Formats: sequence, C-alpha cells, structure tokens
Amino acid sequence: RQARRERFSSDETITVLITVIIRRVRRQPTAWSERALAELRAAGYLRGAARVAVIEFLDEQACCLGAQQIHDELGAAGTPVGLASVYRVLDTLAQRGLLQRLDVGDGVTRYEPVRDDHDHHHHLVCDDCGKVESFADERLETVIRELEERSGYAVAAHEVVLRGACATCR
Repeated sequence: RQARRERFSSDETITVLITVIIRRVRRQPTAWSERALAELRAAGYLRGAARVAVIEFLDEQACCLGAQQIHDELGAAGTPVGLASVYRVLDTLAQRGLLQRLDVGDGVTRYEPVRDDHDHHHHLVCDDCGKVESFADERLETVIRELEERSGYAVAAHEVVLRGACATCR
C-alpha cells in the first residue's frame, strides 16, 4: 500500500476521488427519470438504449436544450444516439407531458423535464450569442397568481422569456 500511495501526488488522488464521486452521483436516477421510464414502460414502450440515454441525459440538465445539442453532447460523452432517435424520444416525452417544449424565439425548439420537485423557472436569452439561462422570481409568480385571480382565468401554465444581451456580450 505504501508504494502505491507514493505513485500519486495528493492533487492527483483528490482529482481521481472527485471524478469517481461525480460519476457515481450522475448515475443515480432522480424521481423524474424514474417516473419517465415507468410511464413509458406502462404505456408499452420498450426500454431502448437510446431512450434511456436521452432520459438520463435530460435528467442531469439544469436548463433547456435543443435536440441537436442533446445529440452532440451525448456523442461527445461517448454515447452516440442518432439524431432521429433523439427527436423521437423528445416527441414521445413531450406528448406524455414529461417534457416542456420551449420556443425562445431563435428557431430552435428546446426541451426540459417537467419536474414536480423543482421550482418553476423562466428563461433569459442573449440575442447576440444565443446563450439561454434560467431564472426564478417569486415576485413574478405572485404577480401572475394575482392576475389569475383578477382576470378570472384559470392559468394552466405560463412561460416568460426575457431577451437582451448577456453580461459577456454587452
């Protein structure tokens, strides 16, 4: 053991340990991926490798992504999935209410999981570089609920997209 320890510097050991921990954490399914796979299984869909890869990838994302970006990032991570398969999985998940389709005005449809356990959020879009970031604002949600009460509408869903220039592009 002593000889083995001497081969690695402490920084290398920490890096290896962090990498192992990150890989273990990423493999843990969350309630969304488990729910998505269970709903698809109950509806008669097979548990194909492409479907599982896309669902697990989406589960790890903090914000919306387009089909091409999902395809590219899966391939770069060593999990090649055909672009047509990515679109089929996204369409199936969206039709079943497991994914939200987002149009931020740049011609690319983006998708993100509909999660029961996460706070609702909206999006900021940079018109210069195309960067999309999420934001949450409880005051905005309060105003929307108050508008719902005053208007008499039963608001089923809402989406706010703010466009402008990000800090990098300004």
